[in-house]
Amino acid sequence: MRKSLAIVLAMLLTLGNIGFANVQSALGVEIETEATSAILMDAASGQILYEKESHKELPPASVTKLMTLLVAADAVASGKVKLTDKVTASDNASKLGGSQIYLEPGETFTLEQMLIAIAVGSANDGCVAVAEHIDGTHEAFVEEMNRKAQDLGLKNTHFVNAYGLPAEGHYTSAFDLALIAKEALNYPLVRKLTSMKEYDLRDGKFKLWNTNKLLWWYPGADGFKTGWTNEAKYCLASTVERNGLRLICVVMGVSQVRGHFAESMKIYNYGFAKYEFKQFAPAEQRQGVVKVRKGSENEVNAITEKTLGATVEKGKDKNLWVETKLNPEISAPIQKGQRLGEILLYRNDQLQASVNLVADHPVARAGVVEQVTRTLKGVFGY
Repeated sequence: MRKSLAIVLAMLLTLGNIGFANVQSALGVEIETEATSAILMDAASGQILYEKESHKELPPASVTKLMTLLVAADAVASGKVKLTDKVTASDNASKLGGSQIYLEPGETFTLEQMLIAIAVGSANDGCVAVAEHIDGTHEAFVEEMNRKAQDLGLKNTHFVNAYGLPAEGHYTSAFDLALIAKEALNYPLVRKLTSMKEYDLRDGKFKLWNTNKLLWWYPGADGFKTGWTNEAKYCLASTVERNGLRLICVVMGVSQVRGHFAESMKIYNYGFAKYEFKQFAPAEQRQGVVKVRKGSENEVNAITEKTLGATVEKGKDKNLWVETKLNPEISAPIQKGQRLGEILLYRNDQLQASVNLVADHPVARAGVVEQVTRTLKGVFGY
């Protein structure tokens, strides 16, 4: 008995030398990673499927640019700027080192071209040019990045620049980057930019190749951003979609060259092997009918605004049930897409997901004569 106890204690001491975080990963999950920190997240729900030291504050290198692209996409969506805007490089932008497109002071590109240079070519100088165009100064844009971080509820993030070169007080975490990525998926522009494998700049004289090799190596990959500095090592925030299941993976602090790709693929393989997306209602499926008062029509179809489903562990999709809530009637006029109710997905008694039910077409308000005629028909039956 004493000998067995001694062996167990020796094993625990050995595991303790490896590090508690690794022990926890090895015992709690079927995979391990060489990354200093990592996370695998379900993009739809934000559910964490795997993590290792995910809240540790670390330098993100050029993965910083995912937030830069998000803030820029938000500015485009709000109408603050347009993709066709002419962006002129300042002397300040042209002086940036590291990864760049070698902007000359006064050189002009469209905002869309500058964003492509950031997303595909990881252009530090492009980040400053875009920042100055959107908010006047690079510093003001960085403040906007930090405000966005606060809005997203990020607890372990602070930006000092828009490009990711080492700076005191410039840090984030794998968990926070996953939340930034989840928010970025709400902006089709970000995924469009970061999924581009190549781009010809300056009329083909300057070729950009995307630094995210998962776009070539891993089916379903369509974003986001790599990063590397001596301080940060190799980092990657990415997303992959297969069979309706979209996952987000972030790895930080990987020592090996191209190790951030290998570690990400390992984690994705685990995720897609263990989990699946269970669909309960496709987008635009009819879920019921709502009566219309004072309308040119008496009723309108209620359809799902988007797909209703949940990410579940394979073989463990029992105890899932759906509840439909619809307004019994509504007054005209009704706009197409107007909310009429919702459909909710539960596991046991816990809500897993919900989707709005909306009108499938507009219904105008009936004229006075038509309303009177209907009333008479209802009273006298003719």
